Amino acid sequence: MPAEIRKTLLHVENTLIEGGKVAEQPLKMIAAIAVIRNPWAGRGFVDDLKPEIQDCAPGLGSLLTDMVLEAAGGGDMVEGYGKAAIVGVNGEIEHGSALIHTLRFGNFYREAVSAKSYLAFTNTRGPANAAMQIPLMDKNDGGRRSHYLTIQLQVADAPAPDEIMIALGASIGGRPHHRIGDRYQDLKELGHDVDNPASV
Repeated sequence: MPAEIRKTLLHVENTLIEGGKVAEQPLKMIAAIAVIRNPWAGRGFVDDLKPEIQDCAPGLGSLLTDMVLEAAGGGDMVEGYGKAAIVGVNGEIEHGSALIHTLRFGNFYREAVSAKSYLAFTNTRGPANAAMQIPLMDKNDGGRRSHYLTIQLQVADAPAPDEIMIALGASIGGRPHHRIGDRYQDLKELGHDVDNPASV
């Protein structure tokens, strides 16, 4: 049975000024959220989560990806990306993990934005109005620190104890005025081979 969705939300924020200085390129961050009934709610400890993963994850991945792409203006516009889940207090963190840590969910997004990096994530448990944090990273370059961002938001009535909030996040642009370099610069300064960071 597909996910029982109570509501969806689209969060869009545009940062025009940061540190008192106008951004050369405004930063746009987008979050697409679905509040769903926890498919394992009220069933006690469930050993095999796979049937519900297969039923729910693909539809959620497709829906949330479409919401992000519409708000961004297409997959090519997305630069940073990530995902998150908050499980209501009657559920297990494993329930949120089951829905977002599967290729049946994430591949819709990854393929739609032509990404190479893994999807940064958080999965937590909390009450209604708990802060959801969606970490972002560059979709093609995990060492590009300008795109290490976090979308933070709250939904006043979600998740209910028997619900899960599932989200995808995106950025168009990186942090305004970013000036801490990237991972590769640090590796060079520390004497590491950029192509083989474990070597000295």
